[in-house]
Amino acid sequence: MTEEKTAAKLRQEELFLKKENGYDKMDETSLAAMDGYCEGYKQFLNDAKTEREAVKAAISLAEKEGFVPFRRGMDLKAGDRIYVSNRGKALMLAVIGARPLDEGINVGAAHIDSPRLDLKPCPLFEDGGFSLLKTHYYGGIRKYQWLSVPLELRGTVIRGDGVPVEVSLGGEPGDPFLVIPDLLPHLAGAQSEKPLGKAVDPEALNLFLGSQPYPDTEVSDRLKLAALDLLNRKYGITEKDFLSAELCAVPAYPACDVGLDRSMIGAYGQDDRVCGYAALKGLFDARTPEKTAVCVLADKEEIGSMGVGGMQSQAFDTFIDDLCGCLGAHLRTCFENSFCLSADVNAGYDPNFADVYDKRNSCFINQGITLCKYTGSRGKSGASDASAEAMGHIRGILDRADVLWNVSELGKIEAGGGGTVALHMANRNIDTVDAGVPVLGMHAPFEVTGKLDCYMMYLAMKAVYGS
Repeated sequence: MTEEKTAAKLRQEELFLKKENGYDKMDETSLAAMDGYCEGYKQFLNDAKTEREAVKAAISLAEKEGFVPFRRGMDLKAGDRIYVSNRGKALMLAVIGARPLDEGINVGAAHIDSPRLDLKPCPLFEDGGFSLLKTHYYGGIRKYQWLSVPLELRGTVIRGDGVPVEVSLGGEPGDPFLVIPDLLPHLAGAQSEKPLGKAVDPEALNLFLGSQPYPDTEVSDRLKLAALDLLNRKYGITEKDFLSAELCAVPAYPACDVGLDRSMIGAYGQDDRVCGYAALKGLFDARTPEKTAVCVLADKEEIGSMGVGGMQSQAFDTFIDDLCGCLGAHLRTCFENSFCLSADVNAGYDPNFADVYDKRNSCFINQGITLCKYTGSRGKSGASDASAEAMGHIRGILDRADVLWNVSELGKIEAGGGGTVALHMANRNIDTVDAGVPVLGMHAPFEVTGKLDCYMMYLAMKAVYGS
């Protein structure tokens, strides 16, 4: 027999912000849809371990959904589906809406670069009976986490003859892996006394490439020669070609389920491909939206969004200006009437490290996407602080679409901080709100997300495009 609720209990339900486990609201149909979505997401993670691979995978998916390359001046009408690849490292897609561009667009902006170990321009050397590759870390990593982890080498080389070569060592079944061995505990006494951030010298993040020398004993640098010989035979490259290469070491293991209940996903690069994939899949469901829907998958967010592929680039402005030219609108008018969901992850509450979180203002796994009014550090430095109107706008969109959401900050005040592409969109006079998926172990070689939250991010992007 159901106990009748008291007036106070009813009043509490009416007034309090509820933070509850989303599984309590999921039926069997929703759970099946969530699992199907997450299987596709895991495959995307496996196919897209660099930003170039993410663009390539995204274009392949988009073309199957009817998207075609955009050309300046082409005739466009409501429902048309177009994309522009920015040098193969960033991507912009749009579904043309029924209303004029002067009335604004709805943008989903995510980034597809992730922390990693880039090779230096002159990386190859030999020492101590090994051939090695010197690296320069990209983005905010904790250096010790990259030791004794199986790594693969991925990227693009532009050879001296101008021919581009795709490199993938460790990505296929049977391929060898690379590694940066950690120091054994027996000899790590002095290292263990150092602060954690200083325990590993970044110049010591050298990839072990091989140990078998070239068979001719009459030459010097036989280990280096043996490694170059293998690379030349496989890819036709020489040592000079490293100067015109983008090669990086990334974790070699595939995306997988985590937990006895398989409720979580563990993988490299979920920051921020979890939101990038959701932004992409949500756009696919936009048929003829009221406002033109735009998905931006940007590069270089992890190092400040600079460069031609970053969100500070004029590439996005050029793309929208070209659309305005095709459809008789004005760029500035379009921007001032637009809305952007800056889709990026946030720090999921981790009970093992509770002291750096403000529990009342943290996001939790399985509570849906998290809205973040501002990012930045200390006194909101470097933040895009969304207006009350913008926050009200996104709340309404999510509630009408039955998307589960909560609110959060990135840890305690002055415990750290971080940023997204939001401020760069806001600087264009576009109302922008941050929202994303809670992540455990952010920036680690193996990050963890909740399947429910991943699915809710997709539903959120779908709702934004259709608003």
